[in-house]
Amino acid sequence: MTSYSAIIPAPFARLGIRCSTQHLQGIDFLPAGTMVQTAGSGTLAAEVTRQLQAWLLDAAFCFDLPYRLQGTPFQMRVWQAIAAIPPGQTLSYQQLAANIGSVARAVGGACGRNPLPIIIPCHRVLAKNGLGGFNLSTGHEMLAIKRWLLAHER
Repeated sequence: MTSYSAIIPAPFARLGIRCSTQHLQGIDFLPAGTMVQTAGSGTLAAEVTRQLQAWLLDAAFCFDLPYRLQGTPFQMRVWQAIAAIPPGQTLSYQQLAANIGSVARAVGGACGRNPLPIIIPCHRVLAKNGLGGFNLSTGHEMLAIKRWLLAHER
């Protein structure tokens, strides 16, 4: 069972925040019925909570959080390319793959393993002919979250 530093409500789910004392390590989408868990005062999790809440109110909010990504060199390249997509804009998996000299399926796999959705906005990467997947899923709940995130940024 994953241990969270905080669990906060969002309009589309609960967000499970995983932090060390110095770095944000992950954000997970949890079921809407998951119990909220307040971050300790003065902790990094409290700052992550504050910034996520600011973004939920204003999609133009710019995150400024210390985070540590753990992934393969390829995943890191994909995540860096995703982070460069401006708010309100999208790229297809194929376009992103071409930008980094790869193939769409590999980019999709790296997108799905992004440990910091919202901060590294993988919801901005779409299929050539539609929404595509999200968070390693094509299920209704995850795609509903992706739709919400995209609409929030428009």
